[in-house]
Amino acid sequence: MKVLIAGGSGFIGRHLVGSLVKDGHEVVALSRGGQPKPPPPGARFVTWDARSPNGDWANELSGAQAVINLAGASIGSRRWTRRRMEELISSRLSATTALAQALERTPADRRPFVLVNASGIDYYGDRGDEVITDDGAPGDSFLARLSQQWEAAAQKAEPLGVRVVRIRTAMVFGREALAFRLLTLPFRLFAGGPLGNGRQWFTWIHVDDINAVAPDVRREGEVAKEIGRVLHRPAFVPAPAFILRLALGAQSQLLLHGRRATPAKAQGLGYRFKFGGLREALEDVTARR
Repeated sequence: MKVLIAGGSGFIGRHLVGSLVKDGHEVVALSRGGQPKPPPPGARFVTWDARSPNGDWANELSGAQAVINLAGASIGSRRWTRRRMEELISSRLSATTALAQALERTPADRRPFVLVNASGIDYYGDRGDEVITDDGAPGDSFLARLSQQWEAAAQKAEPLGVRVVRIRTAMVFGREALAFRLLTLPFRLFAGGPLGNGRQWFTWIHVDDINAVAPDVRREGEVAKEIGRVLHRPAFVPAPAFILRLALGAQSQLLLHGRRATPAKAQGLGYRFKFGGLREALEDVTARR
């Protein structure tokens, strides 16, 4: 099967490229920055302009069976200035719109059958102790609105006869994942502990299970203790909520917002998680290799 991946040079994209190639699929990875390093046999990197449906990259859609859209500026790598927040939204909407327009130009009998579009668990906003499933109502935080707009842009491919699948992922655990490295850095420096009051629910997913959220959802304070145990570091230095809000502004929602989301649909379909437990996922990602 031929699979096109927009955002194929990022952390999740690189992992998917390798996994799909290993399973015998032909992979074309679209990257705005060109080819970061030689792809594995069976994969090709193609440069694209994520702001326009024009270019040779659009020809790759013809005959592909699936498109995976991961394209968008990194959420946590830079401070959220007003300009950066606009970029977080525009980078996702422009890339997704370009894909939808290119799909429209592709002959109907040559279009991919499915568009798998990334989104975020933040779609639901900050929901306290409410149990959230796939059908939960959207939230009203910045990230919730970003996710809703991103999904709406992807839905424009449905009238073209392309099935649209939205993947609302939680924080991804992986050795090279920036968010995970930032999460564990204070513990490695013997300064780790709960964020805020530690009672917000913490959702996560191992990169080998990249679908939505893992079933082992815990309060953030419990996650901090588990990280400390796995890294053999103390976990009692708190980061007060007011300090995080003063230092990070709106970006503090990445640390202080929570939702008790469950992978009900994935489990109902019989999906078996490779790393469904928090402890085993942490041990795998932090193990020396």
